[in-house]
Amino acid sequence: ASLCLVACLAAPQAASQAATGAITGKIVYEGKAPAMRPLPTESDPGCKALHADKPLLSEFLILGEGQTVANVLVHVVSGLPQGVTYPVPTDVVEVSQKDCRYGPHMIAIRAGQTIRFVNPDGLQHNVHPLPKVNREVNRAMSKTETEFTHSFAKPEAVFRIKCDVHAWMEAWCGVFDHPFFAVTKEDGTFTIPGLPAGDYEIEAWHEALGAERLK
Repeated sequence: ASLCLVACLAAPQAASQAATGAITGKIVYEGKAPAMRPLPTESDPGCKALHADKPLLSEFLILGEGQTVANVLVHVVSGLPQGVTYPVPTDVVEVSQKDCRYGPHMIAIRAGQTIRFVNPDGLQHNVHPLPKVNREVNRAMSKTETEFTHSFAKPEAVFRIKCDVHAWMEAWCGVFDHPFFAVTKEDGTFTIPGLPAGDYEIEAWHEALGAERLK
């Protein structure tokens, strides 16, 4: 089983360096898809009650029609102009712990951008990112603590975010010093806009399937 990166269109060459283009594509899964197993929410009666009608399933491989793959992080790894800095967005990236799961499951942010973790469940949760470059943080969120904010100062390859209260709760986070990245939805598609004319190498990363690169 592997990732297949298809229908990729590189940013067009142009006489003017001010010209920009986009990289678009779709990620599909090659191989027989495994069945998603129910997660052990019975360890917390509150979480179990939230999923009494429908079990909470693992999110390590979310496929759409035609075996398209969600939660793939696609980003430029080489070819960007040297010495260029990109303003850090002022908008806040929100990560929810609703229904005893992290959402979104794959997070992509800029270094220095604010990320807000929210807890609408009225249950005890915990946010424990495990970076190697940035400072590790371990924040308990009580039943009444509905949010806290944080930022990662330095760009870093994808790392795991876990909940120490509920072992099945996890998300993944990539931190970038440029804006040229995207995360696929269930239809497997992605678009990375605003690229200057040039040749680029991109990487598609998935927690279970590894990484594939394409020039």
